[in-house]
Amino acid sequence: MRIACAQYAIGAPARFADFVDRVAAEAAVAAGQGAQIAILPEYLALEAAAAFEPAVRGDFAASLRALQPLHEDYLDAMRAIARRHDLHLVAGSFLLDGGGGRYRNRSYLIAPDGRSVFQDKLTLTGFEKDTGIIEPGDRLKVFDTPFGRLGIAICYDIEFPLYARAQAEAGARLLLVPSCTDTEAGAHRVRYGCQARAMENQLFVACAVTAGEAAWSPALDTNTGRAAIYTPVDRGFPDDGVLVRAGARDGWAVAEVDPDALEALRRRGQVGIAGDWPAQQRPAVERAGVESL
Repeated sequence: MRIACAQYAIGAPARFADFVDRVAAEAAVAAGQGAQIAILPEYLALEAAAAFEPAVRGDFAASLRALQPLHEDYLDAMRAIARRHDLHLVAGSFLLDGGGGRYRNRSYLIAPDGRSVFQDKLTLTGFEKDTGIIEPGDRLKVFDTPFGRLGIAICYDIEFPLYARAQAEAGARLLLVPSCTDTEAGAHRVRYGCQARAMENQLFVACAVTAGEAAWSPALDTNTGRAAIYTPVDRGFPDDGVLVRAGARDGWAVAEVDPDALEALRRRGQVGIAGDWPAQQRPAVERAGVESL
């Protein structure tokens, strides 16, 4: 399967229709490179808030309130893009009001026939906690697709090994990571999280990112990171576990991944980390004993 991870430069669309046209044009580029799965970044829907008046787009909570009536239009646009290009599309994320002005950071996976599933972000960053209006999701999922079983980990969630482990144990061999970071440290944390999860679970991790500057938004003002696809670090894979990484000015990181290679690795790799994982769960080593010296 061929995967495309967006390195999406945040702009300032004057209308919602302009936002949709931009996303559609970017998806066409990925499809033109043969992508079957395309991943758009976390907080993508917030770019559409640039069309609101300054008092709204410059206020995070006001932006989220103003975006809610566009939720179905957003999904319809993403379904149309997936259908047009025969893509399985991770439609970035949309902060959706679940009631009482409490929002969940939700990422949809949309099939070419328009069917969709979603994963909510499970652990909140400091910024998200400080808003006082975002709440964490409460269910971890995996999804059956024509490409096999896969999971979504939204940005910060990829830094927590037990989420990915649970998805791997449920059969996921590919994790899709829509992300948005505003510092180099944040970008490195996501990168190292992706690489660690790929190594620990002997699977593929594909990460999309926001890029560039958007001074009009308090949440998308600065964007860092590089789109990339990560692999296990073992026989038959890159020595550094990086299959492809976008350049500074690239819009997509695109590469072919072979799920069969993962199964071969599990049978005859130099190490068997995924299979050896339970060794950590022996009673004598689950908690460190304290001894005096």
